[in-house]
Amino acid sequence: MESFFWAAALAFEPHFNNLRKGLTKVTCLINTIDDVYDIYGTLDELELFTSAVERWDIKTLESLPQYMKICFLALYNTVNEMVYEALIEHGQDILPYLTKAWADMLKAFLQEAKWQHDKSLPSFHEYLKNGWVSVSGILILGHAYFLLNQKITKQALESLQNRHNLLCVPSIIFRLCNDLGTSKAELERGEEANSIMCYTHETGCTEEHARERIRSTIDETWKKMNKEQFMDSPFTKSFKDRAINLGRFSECTCLNGDGIGAPDSRQQNQIRLWIVEPIPLENI
Repeated sequence: MESFFWAAALAFEPHFNNLRKGLTKVTCLINTIDDVYDIYGTLDELELFTSAVERWDIKTLESLPQYMKICFLALYNTVNEMVYEALIEHGQDILPYLTKAWADMLKAFLQEAKWQHDKSLPSFHEYLKNGWVSVSGILILGHAYFLLNQKITKQALESLQNRHNLLCVPSIIFRLCNDLGTSKAELERGEEANSIMCYTHETGCTEEHARERIRSTIDETWKKMNKEQFMDSPFTKSFKDRAINLGRFSECTCLNGDGIGAPDSRQQNQIRLWIVEPIPLENI
């Protein structure tokens, strides 16, 4: 339900039904695989899984432990199905773009796992350079571009591959909002590398000051996001709307707690009111 909530927030318009279905699948996979990297997998196993996704070869199943075989097959089959549909609909092979996005995110997951394994804290800059990739915003928006059922252009594909600002800026907002909402839960299960901890460790400031610094950075990043909406790019307005919606919903669901991993009663009520029990139009 939480995964569908994210998908609906990015594309709430009725005609984006297929986009919501696709993004729900993608978000479910992200959350499941993220837990594998954060909690279940050993470092050796995580390196094997990262390599398998990077190679995108079904033969790599032989080298994976049983539980990772299930994850890899779910990812492999879901992405290949989306690639097939894009090839039929648009005559465009999008496999290299999607597999690269997944591999890049998993490499960022792996780096975080290494920091946790070594009990080390990177600098704030080093953490954020990795963190805006590991938060999955680039991956989500990359899938959204292909699921929008619009004309796929060479210029847009190049911009996706080169991580255009329309992917990077909302991903930074997503990462920082996510850290503000989940840092307590992460510390309780032994994780240390997040933007708040890295900033306090680097500067020697209090946690409250670090949080103020993060909130200030989010505000400054929003100025860049708003500017990107009016700059020339190879992307349609429809895609730009998905990008800004990612930033908006990150604040909505993360700033007051972890709306995905540990939704509280307030966040559960949001889902209930927006999706399960929508308010009748005559009462609005």
